[in-house]
Amino acid sequence: MGILEAILFGIMQGLTEFLPVSSSGHIELLKAILGTNIEGEKNVLFTVILHAATALSTIIIFRKEIIQILKGLFQFTWNEDFKFSLRIIISMFPAALVGVVFKDEIDDFFTGKIILVGFMLLVTGAVLFLADRAKNTTKDVGITEAILIGVAQAIAILPGISRSGATIGTSVLLGVDRMKAARFSFLMVVPLIFGKMAKLILDGEISFQSNDVIAYGVGFLSAFIVGLLACTWMIALVKKSQLKYFSFYCFIVGVIAIIHAAI
Repeated sequence: MGILEAILFGIMQGLTEFLPVSSSGHIELLKAILGTNIEGEKNVLFTVILHAATALSTIIIFRKEIIQILKGLFQFTWNEDFKFSLRIIISMFPAALVGVVFKDEIDDFFTGKIILVGFMLLVTGAVLFLADRAKNTTKDVGITEAILIGVAQAIAILPGISRSGATIGTSVLLGVDRMKAARFSFLMVVPLIFGKMAKLILDGEISFQSNDVIAYGVGFLSAFIVGLLACTWMIALVKKSQLKYFSFYCFIVGVIAIIHAAI
């Protein structure tokens, strides 16, 4: 993989991790367009690096909230910060369980299955369209909502199902306040990403090679910088109830992907 390709993948990851259009789906589409074939350990490592970059973007944007949550968590008192942390932990279980039990099947999804990406983008578009029409509320994320949002995140492992779109859309459809939904969606994935990184490193499934360091570095940097901008932009868009535009985009790209795969 060349430097330019790494930058393009980084930009794509930074944009689509936060915008509700499926980062995994767009990465697969970009691979098909560029004719890039990243297999095995290199594919896992590069994917983890890109997700680590966007996770770091999330930490920077929500640094005040994260510090407040950590303070509340380690006070070991039943306060709002502790409750929020508990809901974040609960929301992680479905995706973690699916990731462990169906690891091989999930890996198989990321092997150029463009037609799957296309149909899943249509599903993402439908969720966003329905969520955009939901009424605004002031409701917070409860235990039940955290579980259901976690299930949505687990389903979003499929390429083409947007993680942010699925989690924010599910939250809004459950009656959660839009801004609280976005905040919860972006924060809930951070411990999951770093947990996955730690597991892969401890299991010895990823390792660096000197000839790939520069490509991985520029990919990380581009994903991080674009992620900062995209996260800020997405928060503003959710607040203004503009998810329907992303639903139209998902419908269009999904149809194009299906047609491309069929011919």
